[in-house]
Amino acid sequence: MPAGSVPGASTPAADGAGRGITTPDDGWLRVHPASPFVRGWVALAAIGFFFGRDIFERTLQGRPMFEDGFAGRVPWLVAGGGAVLLVAVLSFVLTWYFTKYQVSGGYVRVNTGFLFRQQRQARLDRVQAIDIVQPLLARIFGLAELKFEVADAGESAVRLAYLKIDDAQQLRATILARAAGIDEDAGNPGAPAPEAPEYPVLSVPPSRLIGSLLLSEQSLFVVVGGVASVVLSAVTDNRAFYFYLIPAALGLAASYWNLFNKGYNFRAAISPDGIRLRYGLLDTQAQTLPPGRIQALKISQPPLWRPFGWYRMQVNVAGYGLLENAGEASSRTTLLPVGKLDDAMNMLALVLPDPGTSRPGEVFGAGLTGLDSDGGFVTTPRRARLLAPLGWRRNGFAATDTALLIRSGRWWRNLVLVPHQRTQSMALHQGPLARRFRVADLVLHTTAGPVVPRLTQAGLDEARALFDEQSARARLARRRQTTEQWLRQVVPPTSGAESPATETGPFGNEAHQQQEGPHHG
Repeated sequence: MPAGSVPGASTPAADGAGRGITTPDDGWLRVHPASPFVRGWVALAAIGFFFGRDIFERTLQGRPMFEDGFAGRVPWLVAGGGAVLLVAVLSFVLTWYFTKYQVSGGYVRVNTGFLFRQQRQARLDRVQAIDIVQPLLARIFGLAELKFEVADAGESAVRLAYLKIDDAQQLRATILARAAGIDEDAGNPGAPAPEAPEYPVLSVPPSRLIGSLLLSEQSLFVVVGGVASVVLSAVTDNRAFYFYLIPAALGLAASYWNLFNKGYNFRAAISPDGIRLRYGLLDTQAQTLPPGRIQALKISQPPLWRPFGWYRMQVNVAGYGLLENAGEASSRTTLLPVGKLDDAMNMLALVLPDPGTSRPGEVFGAGLTGLDSDGGFVTTPRRARLLAPLGWRRNGFAATDTALLIRSGRWWRNLVLVPHQRTQSMALHQGPLARRFRVADLVLHTTAGPVVPRLTQAGLDEARALFDEQSARARLARRRQTTEQWLRQVVPPTSGAESPATETGPFGNEAHQQQEGPHHG
């Protein structure tokens, strides 16, 4: 075995034996042979439809399948369809044959292409998150796609589609073990890394998910638009306004279905690997967010959710939200689609185990519901209340030893949290009207995502002081983080593992706290 190779990924005996994985002689592995057909079934269906539509239409119309003018074209259609199908299948087979992957020497590598060859590799210690995705057709065949994101990659660094679900879970465990800094077992160098145990934290009932969708912001806008259309139709006696409701209703139904499909059966768990999220009705997804990889977090509460005490949590993670469709990016950056206050505090305790203050309940509670100087927050000065008549008492900030908290919104409440070490840069913004009232906005730059850390309408002196203080906090926090391997940030490698215990969390709620210690047994 080469130095630094990973058990279960680069050793033929350890990988291929008894699991049905094709293992090349040079230690590289191939994806499942059915992968190209699972990915390309749409192309095969399109070919069949194109060459068989005439026969299909004749069958539906009750006409003879072969007529005088049509019968002479049948051999050519069959020959053409067979040739195109043969080329498609051959391309699928070649794509599978030339797609190989390897985890070794601190890197994961993927080779693709038979005409235009490409090799991608990424460092394991830069892993930001790792997902197992199962589209409906892949679930039927017991296959899964493995994605993992790497810092500064700009897109998914590696997408392996498709592996057997057991192999995908094993490879995820191996990658996370190496990325966390777990050394190979010297006594059994060929053994694959075992799956880390997990402990459930919360789940979202389908009834709550449906209620949150019906009371969402988009429902409010659609209702307002529908009422406006009805009023305009009645006033102008023009029934054309009703037709505008049809595309709106179709778009709303599609949006609701997408959100329900992505959020159904949402479950969160904690393991020494990190935070594990599972969700999906038809297409299921299992995400693993390693500890400390979340760049920024936002807890929000729309006004219609307030009577029920519901909250939503979204995060910025390096690589997420870039070069993806909006629906996929939204689901992958959602830490909690809808939950009670205790659920939000449980998840917050997982993201920020050390709140950095001796009174976390007061500080974070004031960030969610407080006004003025509650919890030590510094708000917009009274002289600028005309700029935000409803929100000036809410807009503010507070800093703990580990994170900066920014709250905003009187009706749409938001609390943004940025760990100090994740602050990449900052900027002060001040327009002509803000100069008149001596206020400024402070923007913190993190990775791209749904969370935009922006302190609005802070007093000019307070914003300048925060700019200098936050720069110092960020530098100090980054110096304390001496390694990218998260397990070695908290404890030196030892043998054995300890089980997480359920105890009162740092935010005064019942949270699942993981014990420090190696996580792969």
